Parts: sequence; C-alpha cells; structure tokens
Amino acid sequence: MRVIAGKNHGLRLKMVPSKLTRPTTEKVKEALFSIIAPYNKPGIVLDLYAGSGSLGIEAVSRGYRKAYLVDHARPAIEVIRNNVIATKSPENFEIIKAPASQAIKQFFDNQIRFDLVIFDPPYAKQHIVKDISSLTEYNLLTEHALIVAETDRSGFNSLNSNLPNGYTVLSKKDYGITYLMVMERDVNMVKAVFSRDLCDPCKPLAIWM
Repeated sequence: MRVIAGKNHGLRLKMVPSKLTRPTTEKVKEALFSIIAPYNKPGIVLDLYAGSGSLGIEAVSRGYRKAYLVDHARPAIEVIRNNVIATKSPENFEIIKAPASQAIKQFFDNQIRFDLVIFDPPYAKQHIVKDISSLTEYNLLTEHALIVAETDRSGFNSLNSNLPNGYTVLSKKDYGITYLMVMERDVNMVKAVFSRDLCDPCKPLAIWM
C-alpha cells in the first residue's frame, strides 16, 4: 500500500495485521480523491476509523493542512504512528486511540471542526449514519464540509436510506464489493443543536497518543 499523489507520492505504508481491517485499494483510493478534487481546500481532515491511516495520510499529501486519525485498536495505533513518522511531517497529524463516539465528544469539548470526514469502518457499517448525526448535532463540520463513506453494499443501502437531513449527495459509485458515497454539508438545511463559537481546529486533545 502506498501514497498515490502529492508530496508523499510513492511512500510505502504499513498495514494493520488483522482480518478485521481491509486496506482501501489503490483503485478506490484514486477514485475517492478524484471525486473530491474539485472541492478540495487546505483544511482539516477527520479519519474516524483510520486503520493504517492511509486515507488521512493521502489527504495531507494532497494538500490538506492536518489530519486527525482515530482508531480504538492498539495494533492500528502502532501502525498509524509508524506511517505518520514515515511522512516526515508528523506535525500535520494527531493520533487518537478511542472509540469513534468518544472521539466525537472530545472534538466537541475541544472545539474542533472538520472540512473533510472519512468513514471506512471495518465492521458495524450502520454506525456511519449515527456518527454523521453526531457530527451534525455537535456542529463539528465547517461550511460545505465533505463526508466520504467507503462501505459494503449493506452499509451503502443503510446510508442511502437513512442519510440525515442537511446533506447533498455529490457522488454514489460502486467498485465491485466496495461502495463510495460522497456528501456535502448544506448549511442552508442544517440547524445545529449547539451554536457556540469554535476556535483553532488544531488544538490538541488530552486523549492524543
């Protein structure tokens, strides 16, 4: 597995030694970043089920300013740490060992918002809908933030049927057994439950590893 484009083009990345995680293929990764390319901005990325950290690292390589890489599994955290070191720009990353729900609450407590959120959970695909709802409720997405979901057929169908209000679907495609959906936050439709002002999105959290 390698970084496809950008400042870390060609960098080989380590993989998580687990049957539960499946690395994103280069074909799907290239398709994903080609879809979002017209909307790219040098913002903040959240990879909520990071695995090896490949997608967050790819985003930073292509110009995003910082990536928060979340995973609850210690083997994944060790691989992420090694891959981040290999980029030679560890200051562009924060590594968080925590379940997704806990990380989302910590982001709210620390007033951090995101321009791009990537979902690629290895299992429990139905959590994507719940996590998107939580990100919306806590007002953790910037204006016109992008959400990318990489999932299987059942996860895609669940997301397609239960997408929370306030999002415009930009693309829906399948690549064999892998499905991609790209959504944009529609600020005219979203009314956040919480409205307090948010500060510097790069403030580190207490749960960083």
